[in-house]
Amino acid sequence: MLEEEYQPRRVLPGHLRTPEPPEAPFAFEVRAARPADLPSVREIYNHYVANSTVTFDEDAMSLREWKQKYAYLHRLGMPFLVAESPTGQVLGYALVTPWKQKRAYRYTVENSIYLGPAASGKGLGRALLGALVDASRQAGMKEMIAVIADQGAESSIALHEKFGFHEIGRMGRVGFKFDRWLGTVLLQKTLK
Repeated sequence: MLEEEYQPRRVLPGHLRTPEPPEAPFAFEVRAARPADLPSVREIYNHYVANSTVTFDEDAMSLREWKQKYAYLHRLGMPFLVAESPTGQVLGYALVTPWKQKRAYRYTVENSIYLGPAASGKGLGRALLGALVDASRQAGMKEMIAVIADQGAESSIALHEKFGFHEIGRMGRVGFKFDRWLGTVLLQKTLK
């Protein structure tokens, strides 16, 4: 089409246009994870494996690995939560794992929180971390550790600090992913 043949699109005045329906509020429910949630959990996690440095994993986790992890955490009585939309979609998850395998560490856990890409920035991380802290306390845990990448995870550090986690240390250049060295920030919260 020639430029001189182009005719600008006519736009109706505001009072004649049909109003856009209001956007539905972002709604979700936090609940205990179930085996049926694991394919969605795997997809959320593997997105971060492939596209970010917030996890130092370089290989995607299989559904079989997630089933084993779920069974292990369930056996230990460790919280594993998901946030679910009203339509049943898993929007994110949060879990704790033993900090170390030695028995003396049995009351200390490390947390993990991952959100589906479309669920970020809507308060879901805050809701999951709050529920995870409460569930861990109810499960008898006494200390929670967060190990967060020192690059690209500033919002995660800020979120943990809002929940009373305090920095206890840093480890520099302990991971190598996407052709660069990465460190970690360690934060800790006492669960009273």
